[in-house]
Amino acid sequence: MALPRPYIPLRRSFYRFLSPTARTSTRLSRSFQGAPRSYSSKQEPSESKPFTVWRPYLRLAIGVPFIGALIYSMMTEEVTELDSPSIVELDETLKKQATIGENSPMRLRMEKLIKEHQNKIVEELSRIDGNQFKTDTWARPNGGGGISCVLQDGNVFEKAGVNVSVVYGELPRAAIEKMRADHKSFVGTDVDSLEFFAAGLSLVLHPHNPMAPTVHLNYRYFETSDPKDPINGDKNWWFGGGTDLTPCYLFHEDAKHFHQTIKDACDRHDATYYPRFKAWCDKYFYLPHRREARGVGGIFFDDLDASFLESSATSSQNPQETLFSFVSDGLASFLPSYVPIIERRKDMPYTPAQKEWQQLRRGRYVEFNLVYDRGTSFGLRTPNARIESILMSLPRTASWAYMDPVSGTRTEASIEDEENLSDDKQPEKEIMDVLRHPRQWV
Repeated sequence: MALPRPYIPLRRSFYRFLSPTARTSTRLSRSFQGAPRSYSSKQEPSESKPFTVWRPYLRLAIGVPFIGALIYSMMTEEVTELDSPSIVELDETLKKQATIGENSPMRLRMEKLIKEHQNKIVEELSRIDGNQFKTDTWARPNGGGGISCVLQDGNVFEKAGVNVSVVYGELPRAAIEKMRADHKSFVGTDVDSLEFFAAGLSLVLHPHNPMAPTVHLNYRYFETSDPKDPINGDKNWWFGGGTDLTPCYLFHEDAKHFHQTIKDACDRHDATYYPRFKAWCDKYFYLPHRREARGVGGIFFDDLDASFLESSATSSQNPQETLFSFVSDGLASFLPSYVPIIERRKDMPYTPAQKEWQQLRRGRYVEFNLVYDRGTSFGLRTPNARIESILMSLPRTASWAYMDPVSGTRTEASIEDEENLSDDKQPEKEIMDVLRHPRQWV
């Protein structure tokens, strides 16, 4: 009686699941079986009888590796299908399936926060200027992206940029070493690259009127993933940011208002924050080669994580939540700190000489941003960096003068020239005194 044949197509269906190596092994095994077997009830020729004596053992020897290879191949394919999603894929799924709230990853909460404040700030600045911002939405190849809102040659602002950036990527070895040097809490691993997430809101406003001050703000969140377990493993994380005012001409009431508004926001969380972050700002926004501050300061902080709260007067069972709340209030304090100032100064009269002084002061701004600013440096080192957004902070116009008597390199001769300045240069001399000797405004 002939043997049933249905198992043959079944065997072929198993065969397609095999890896190339297993398929080759199976084809070789078949080649040792000799001529195709006849599934007939007739007696096989006598010359094949010796072969039939050990054929069952041959089938067993071939069958065991075949089944083993089949199981291995199927298990391997199953594991591949069940690989964990990347952080980018996980975040995109969460944003589509649920409302971002208190139980969401901090990455998504920070992204939501900065986008909300970007909309509020752009709307208010558009009202002040009377022109709309150009909105440029862009994406990164590895996930994330940003929204750049820029206004150029407006009625009030020569250039104003309010940017949101959300970046998923890998830090190369050089960037890891730089990050470890800049952040005392950073715990890098001995790897050539490290996955990271960074999200931030950054703005710089350069008004036309030299009586109206330039202002800068940046609030950001940074996170690195455990190379062995990016989703659930331990993470490095911290918050950074702050805001500072850079006037060309000093109005004491403006500086006091700006600092008082920021201090009030800090005091709601910890009375030590403002003096600590104000001193940090004076130290950070400083041009060593000029021996002068960039402006009249504000607050600046970086590397705020759980260890920071342990070293401060603030205790918290949830350090990340505590610092997120502080950053939220810092962002919310920006418009109240700056809008009254720009409203008072944007329409003040000014002379060509005062405009030229503004151009010289903007030159200092460029020097700091390109030489010392860590945010600019980090952005330019990031793979696939978007240069237009990184250099958004630079003004449309600036100038440099050789041996300017007020703000040039201080030598014995220039100091003597400065002391003999005419009365009409006293306002410029006053702001330089403040930049060389930072003050307590509140």
